[in-house]
Amino acid sequence: MGTNEQSLSEEPIGKLLPRLALPTVFAQLINLLYNIVDRVYVGHIPEIGSMALAGLGVCFPVIILISAFAYLVGQGGAPRAAMALGAGDREQAGRILGTATVFLILTAIVLTAVFLPSMEPILLLFGASETTIPYALSYLRIYVLGTIFVQLALGLNQFISCQGYATTAMKTVLIGAVINIILDPVLIFAFDMGVAGAALATVLSQTVSAVWVVAFLGKSRAPIHFEKRFLKIDRKVLAPVLGLGISPFIMQATECLIQLVFNTGMQKYGNDYYVSVMAILFSLSQVMWLPMQGICMGATPIISYNYGAGNMERVRAAFRLLFRSTVLYSLVFTGMFLLFPDFFMMFFTSDPQVKSLGARAMRIYLFGFLFMGAQSACQQSFLALGQARISMFLALLRKVILLTPLALILPVFFGTDGLLIAEPVSDMTAIAVTTFTFWRFSRKAFRAEQGKEMGAAGGI
Repeated sequence: MGTNEQSLSEEPIGKLLPRLALPTVFAQLINLLYNIVDRVYVGHIPEIGSMALAGLGVCFPVIILISAFAYLVGQGGAPRAAMALGAGDREQAGRILGTATVFLILTAIVLTAVFLPSMEPILLLFGASETTIPYALSYLRIYVLGTIFVQLALGLNQFISCQGYATTAMKTVLIGAVINIILDPVLIFAFDMGVAGAALATVLSQTVSAVWVVAFLGKSRAPIHFEKRFLKIDRKVLAPVLGLGISPFIMQATECLIQLVFNTGMQKYGNDYYVSVMAILFSLSQVMWLPMQGICMGATPIISYNYGAGNMERVRAAFRLLFRSTVLYSLVFTGMFLLFPDFFMMFFTSDPQVKSLGARAMRIYLFGFLFMGAQSACQQSFLALGQARISMFLALLRKVILLTPLALILPVFFGTDGLLIAEPVSDMTAIAVTTFTFWRFSRKAFRAEQGKEMGAAGGI
């Protein structure tokens, strides 16, 4: 058994989870900078900052949809590979990685071919106006050309993390983020490229991250690595990978739908300034969500590996610590946003009108995030346990079944406030349902496992 595998199976959970989660959380914080630094710089471009930020905001749904396909393969394949590793089947783990890699490349080619010729009508559908469409097109034209690097960097990095190489996975994001942060002001301001400079900085940084990931997985010292014989689509492997990955895919893809609904709603019931506010609120929701995902990603290899190995006591211990950690995080950091909205708004804009609208909107929109830690821990644990159907339903519940209808209905009566209120109402409902569902599932699953253990002991 390799050193990382031995840690997953034997190291005390109280030490192992922080050791795996902290680099992953740090990576997600870096990833957060990666995602919002463009918006921070663009929002402060003299004279055009607010409209350029609104233009960037209507690009978000396309960007999220592209990343959704990376999560479909990465978060669908990595837990499966970790389970195979836990069961001692390294060949199956390698087969999963090879199939996932080829599928990511094919997906990137298709996405690029679809989005390049159809950007303008898509952006207009997503809430762009005559004023903001030039900025949106300047950004998206360049970003779409880098789709293959986004797919490889996001999708394959999961396969590094699932093997217990959390620090290496963190470096993937760190390298890209540092390059992006350095290049953004140079290209946007020094070279006077504006929004196009922000897009180019992002693509170049993702390219370097993708090269880093591919280089690491090409080394045979990793338990799961590239093998030429497995670099092909294996349908028997692909089906369960996509089946498990459909839940994180839906979570990402429905975020695209939500941003479409909110951007068009803010344009209809408000104006371009309200679209700018939504770009900031979406960014702040990522501030909440991404570090929580980092904690969950740190727990995923522990839960998946030990579930594959049949060690349910370690699965229980990992979940308990995960749940407490994410709930504490969401309470503390959302509380800060609700108490000091003006402070956080100033990072994104110097426009007094956007700041005034945004501070009030933040307190309404983010209220449900106070308890989002419970939702995140339970849903990601379903994913780590291979419970694709339950995880998919819960992903659909929050955004498709609850939030989308509310975001369409409430503004008819309450205008832009109706859009904002829809978010906490759907969040609180989904949190209650998800937590109760996991409690019911875990009682049955763990009771059944205890019964097996007692039966085995009685037969000795």
